[in-house]
Amino acid sequence: MPEKPMICVPIFEKTHDYVLKSAKKALEMGADLLEFRIDALEEPDADKVRDIIETIDHPLIATNRMSGEGGFFDGSEEERVEILLEAAKASDFVDVELKTAEKCRSKIIKASKTSIVSFHDFKKTPPLKELLDVVKAEKEIGDIAKFAVMPEDIKDTLVVLEVLSRVQNTIGISMGDLGKYTRIVAPIFGSPITFASFNRESAPGQLDIESTKHILSKIGSW
Repeated sequence: MPEKPMICVPIFEKTHDYVLKSAKKALEMGADLLEFRIDALEEPDADKVRDIIETIDHPLIATNRMSGEGGFFDGSEEERVEILLEAAKASDFVDVELKTAEKCRSKIIKASKTSIVSFHDFKKTPPLKELLDVVKAEKEIGDIAKFAVMPEDIKDTLVVLEVLSRVQNTIGISMGDLGKYTRIVAPIFGSPITFASFNRESAPGQLDIESTKHILSKIGSW
């Protein structure tokens, strides 16, 4: 049985106060880790983001998701990177997309304590070799690899598990209803983090934290 995975709850709120309230609630419900979705904030700025992270004072992933990969940040790429760089000074993990320009991506990775390099495809599941190449590229530049893809059939969900069976220190997610079970099974294949919600999904197919904790407890001595 693999080492106990961390259950991460995304905090996806528009205002400073709601972020703090949701973070408190998620931690009360047993979240091991939080993902602060900076791109959900109305008019985010670097100082506000750092203040929120320091106020929460709990391990979290700072994420300022680009629009091309399911994010909602509507400022310039320069602004997005600047905010994420400031967040890196206060957070335990920083998620940066593989598709981020290399110069900007390198700055963020260098500034982070632990970097998660991510890839998202909301339309399909790439072939096995392509996904393995994505993970290889991510692991060459960051600490943890992550990919989240959309299945068209059950075979696509098995591709995700096949990737996880071949690599280490990688978060792999098959999204949507078809892929829900991978969020529970992935830790058995070594995924260090699995994502769950407590009030709303931030990604298709996310299970709530109570169900996630219950099922994981039944699978192993977690």
